[in-house]
Amino acid sequence: MNARSQVFELSVEGRQIEEVVQSLFHTLLLHRTLGKFHYKQEGSYSIGTVGIVDEDCDFIDLTYVRVGSDNLDLAIRREIASFRDSLRFNDGPRSGQISLEFYQKKRARWPFQAECIPWEVWTVKLDVINLANEHERQVCREKIGELLSEKVLFVAEIMNRHEYVPKTPNQSELDLIFDTSFLDVQPYLYRISHSTTEPSSTSVGISMRKFLKDTLAL
Repeated sequence: MNARSQVFELSVEGRQIEEVVQSLFHTLLLHRTLGKFHYKQEGSYSIGTVGIVDEDCDFIDLTYVRVGSDNLDLAIRREIASFRDSLRFNDGPRSGQISLEFYQKKRARWPFQAECIPWEVWTVKLDVINLANEHERQVCREKIGELLSEKVLFVAEIMNRHEYVPKTPNQSELDLIFDTSFLDVQPYLYRISHSTTEPSSTSVGISMRKFLKDTLAL
């Protein structure tokens, strides 16, 4: 199976890293999370409700909507905080990427482990930049908010297409498709991975000039 993939690329300040990734990943999970399944008998079930919460960003002009599960929110924040720390470990510009991958399991015969088959991967690539003054920061704050609003709408458009998602399983196979560890919601199985790189001085210069030209030109 070939997994669908999308990549978002942004230049951000260090303090914006978490909110940028959270707004995108929570938007994705809003479309990839269901209420808990309650089986009456094999093949007969009901699905619980999923609450929603509005989140206001502190360093970006953006309000996004997430699934109203504090435990899911905490799990996502924990992964993103690790990515943030690895990006901000050293002073100066850095680059990195973080991916949210949805997958399903295929059982294997003992003693082998189940095979994990990805079916959708979303990647956020970030260049972390330093801005000179408060005016540049305010313009960046507004511009990033506009860009993220466009990407949130793009996610909604993609999710509304009739493309592959795993079909609803029988109760005995529920944990092959969904993460059943949360008490209040049931997202499709997902995993988050990230990596960072130290860009060359040339690539940093090009990235900074492009960002300042595109973002700060009024």
